[in-house]
Amino acid sequence: MKVSVLQKKMFNSRRVLTILIGVAALLTGAWAIYQNVSPSEPQGSNAIEAGAEAPEFTAVNSAGEEVRLSDYRGKAVMINFWASWCTPCVREMPLVHQIAEAHQDDVVTLFVNVGESKGTIREFMDKQQFDFPVIIDVTGKISSLYRITGLPATMVMDREGEFRHILLGELTEDIPLQQWLEESI
Repeated sequence: MKVSVLQKKMFNSRRVLTILIGVAALLTGAWAIYQNVSPSEPQGSNAIEAGAEAPEFTAVNSAGEEVRLSDYRGKAVMINFWASWCTPCVREMPLVHQIAEAHQDDVVTLFVNVGESKGTIREFMDKQQFDFPVIIDVTGKISSLYRITGLPATMVMDREGEFRHILLGELTEDIPLQQWLEESI
């Protein structure tokens, strides 16, 4: 079989095009990695830090009650952001709830479910045998306001509404949440 000159040119053109696409993909990947690693902005510049004032929000909880953060001014507040699909959230929930109940006279605890419907939340709460109200953040408005990028997240605010402690990740018994709450009262 004879290969025509036209077929050779087409084959060579395809090879060159394939190489160019590969090089472009490599350069795009390298640029993306560089953008994520380069220190053009300080790391964590978008995160809320201890000492900052907690953003105001209004929401409805699973009991149908309107909840406004400003209603708790003068009290220490703990906010726990979670979702039922989040394994670390599910693991930490009994501990967070236990500590919240132990401090219920001094600290208001707000459990904020991120991205799930009222029915999903109710099903989870029934299965886990929890009966506390949950703030429903189905659209992610509150979690965005608080700059939550991963779950779970727990934040402790003092009586003036300033963040005292922020835990981005799972609460374990090694983390002194009880002490943080006592310091915020």
